[in-house]
Amino acid sequence: MAYEFSLPNKTIMGENALEASGETLKSFGEKAFIVSGKVVTKMGTVKILTDYLTELDIKFEIFNDITGEPTDTMIEAGVKAYKDAGCDFCIAIGGGSPLDSGKAIAAMTELEGNICDYMGTSIEGKFPKLVLIPTTAGTGSEATKFSIITDTKNNVKMLLKGEALLPDLAIIDYKFSMTSPKSVTAATGMDALTHAVEAYTSKKANPLTDTYALSAIKRIFTYLPIAYKDGENKKAREEMALAAYEAGVCINNSSVTLVHGMSRPIGALFHVAHGISNAMLIKECLSYVIDGSYKKFAKIARVINEDNDKLNDKEASEEFINELDKICSICEIPTLKEYGINKDEFYKLMDKMAEDAINSGSPSNTIKNISKQDLINIYEKLWK
Repeated sequence: MAYEFSLPNKTIMGENALEASGETLKSFGEKAFIVSGKVVTKMGTVKILTDYLTELDIKFEIFNDITGEPTDTMIEAGVKAYKDAGCDFCIAIGGGSPLDSGKAIAAMTELEGNICDYMGTSIEGKFPKLVLIPTTAGTGSEATKFSIITDTKNNVKMLLKGEALLPDLAIIDYKFSMTSPKSVTAATGMDALTHAVEAYTSKKANPLTDTYALSAIKRIFTYLPIAYKDGENKKAREEMALAAYEAGVCINNSSVTLVHGMSRPIGALFHVAHGISNAMLIKECLSYVIDGSYKKFAKIARVINEDNDKLNDKEASEEFINELDKICSICEIPTLKEYGINKDEFYKLMDKMAEDAINSGSPSNTIKNISKQDLINIYEKLWK
């Protein structure tokens, strides 16, 4: 069976990756449009970038109006700012929200209409050069053809996709994640883990994505607890940056499944950070579908811990669920109740969430066939 495998056009990774990107950046144009958020700007991370652009004699315009998870109105404002400033290319720096926004803004500088018009279609076209620089280790947006933008009119998180959304350059340098607070480290790290596990157990998985996924899973179980407890540990930060990229490559080629499908509605309706809503769901979701392939889940368990080689596939799969529980506990992942979500309100919206999840298409990639009622059953389990 043939399969496709796509990556960013160019990736520069490792210590001082930004400084190694000079010639490529200069080839993209004379003025950059920088997409970021106010927190990243305030922390001085954007200044590292702008100081280097100044060294390269590249002019820039900063758009740091990405607050929280991106919306269609933010994208519209960004497109206007890009055009008004007369920029040549786009650099997005930050977590998943600025990176997803950068993709959407770059595309909409050339596309007609509103970003919401492109939900459910393949976004195609020749857009300004796009550079993505992650400051967290988890979203993997720097390696994917996907962008998540909220449709504010319908209160739905849109999954936008297209090969044209892949960056022309991804810069992966762990120094940009050294200042991530514990809460962000946990949320993004669990997001990366969810990407890798879902990609490995997706119906669209292939031998290349399997290789990337297992590598990412092993790194995350080893280094996320360290990065969470000691944010200044350079080795842990570097390994997590690599794992997040690996996991991003995986979902770019074999897609996400049940967890992400169910997570997006929680984020859209209750404003839960994406990585946290994934982590809230991952144990119950995977417990529900584990019998779809004990062989694959057992392989994950054995990659995490060689002692699981002694167990049969079913036993090893169950041990993997236990390991998930442990890492969620280490990272202090809250329950829905602990997060402050009202149970009655959640139950009122459960049918809509399940419907939105199904409509996203992600659950259909799950290794086990899943119905809308299955999703409702899992949502209910989050309160037990």
